[in-house]
Amino acid sequence: MAEIPSGTVSLKRRVIGASAWSLLAFGINYALRLGSSLIMTRLLVPKMFGVMAIAMMVMTGLAMFSDMGLRQNIVQSKRGGDPDYLNTVWVVQVIRGALLWALALVISVLVYVANKIGIVPPASVYADPELPYVIALVSISALFGGFQSTKFSEASRQLSLGRVTQIRIAAQVIGLVTMLAWVWYDRSIWALVAGAIVTSAATSLLSHAWLSGAANRWFVDRSALHEIIHFGKWMFISSILGFLINNADRMLLGGYIDSATLGIYVIAYTIYSAILQVLNKFIADVSYSALSEVHRDRVHDLKRTYYRMHTVIGSVAYFGCGILMFAGQNVIDILYDHRYSQAGWMLEVLSIALLPVPYGLVYYAFLAIGLPRLFTQMIAVEVLGAFIFIPAGFHFYGLTGAVWGIALSYSAGLPAVIYLQIKHKLFDFWKEALLLLPLAGGMILGKAISLFLAH
Repeated sequence: MAEIPSGTVSLKRRVIGASAWSLLAFGINYALRLGSSLIMTRLLVPKMFGVMAIAMMVMTGLAMFSDMGLRQNIVQSKRGGDPDYLNTVWVVQVIRGALLWALALVISVLVYVANKIGIVPPASVYADPELPYVIALVSISALFGGFQSTKFSEASRQLSLGRVTQIRIAAQVIGLVTMLAWVWYDRSIWALVAGAIVTSAATSLLSHAWLSGAANRWFVDRSALHEIIHFGKWMFISSILGFLINNADRMLLGGYIDSATLGIYVIAYTIYSAILQVLNKFIADVSYSALSEVHRDRVHDLKRTYYRMHTVIGSVAYFGCGILMFAGQNVIDILYDHRYSQAGWMLEVLSIALLPVPYGLVYYAFLAIGLPRLFTQMIAVEVLGAFIFIPAGFHFYGLTGAVWGIALSYSAGLPAVIYLQIKHKLFDFWKEALLLLPLAGGMILGKAISLFLAH
């Protein structure tokens, strides 16, 4: 599928093309991850996935706690195509990657010491003796990631995702081959660690070699740095909050349950997040860029553009929710062996969290029109909900209550989101109500699948 230069085609055609590439990338990447998961869960024990989940959570947390919205900056800024601006972004990114690596090493030492002096709950994932070493080695991926070319963000700005997709798929394949080769000789958690490191390194190398555009060099433009910091201060706060809302489940569950049970939960989350990730990828890679261009050029109506995308995102989310609500247990039973059976009911409960996903587009609409403050405030409400619902659910109903708390926490900010939509004239009641149709269709299909497999 050849790409056409962005300046020669309409926004609509570029959105369609970018959407196709984004979906293709997700489909292939998810197929690779699912195939890898099916193989690795048969070769490795559940507790390894629990430990790896915590290590990756630490790295994600560090990344988001230091995020200044560099990619969003390039997409939204009028200087997003200026080489001086891009080189300044790259320098900031390289320094940030090195700091993340160093901070992760410090955390690994702190976890090791905490285990030695006995201040970590002995039955929790955090007490696993391999965790400090896994964190220390996985942190190398952050160092490699810092050198990734800004050509990636330039492609997102132009809605030109063909080569970006090819790079991500190639890196995923290289990482998967590394992991399978390792586990062939050594069935240990280090196979998962090696796969993560090699994938990050391959992505950075290919981003420089395969993408067109000016090569990055060490250069800092003061005016560009000022703009990056001004925009990034709100993105910094929202990224911290984003980490908390996206990882509160594993962060809190890690202190309540053992590594094997957390590993089972991670399997359920992986299936649920298949739909979540493809929608979030569409929002971040395609919708945000399109809405930013609509706002910059003021040629199209923002609300109409918003609802064209919202309808597509909502239909997929609601339909997927309906299917998983009734057939989640069947999905787990078909894909995994009996050790992971408990992930079935978890998946059915987690499916409810797909219902508020379409409203995530509102966050990026406000970001596109230069209101990162609202973006941050809405995420803050969701974080508050997560840290109330999950502990309360576990306190009263154990693991079942905690999983319900996770699912419901994603809807905590809906009243505020809808209020802001109405205030900024981005709300249409009837278009929202129409999404009940794909939800009903998904529920019917999910029940039919469940009944068919039962007989």
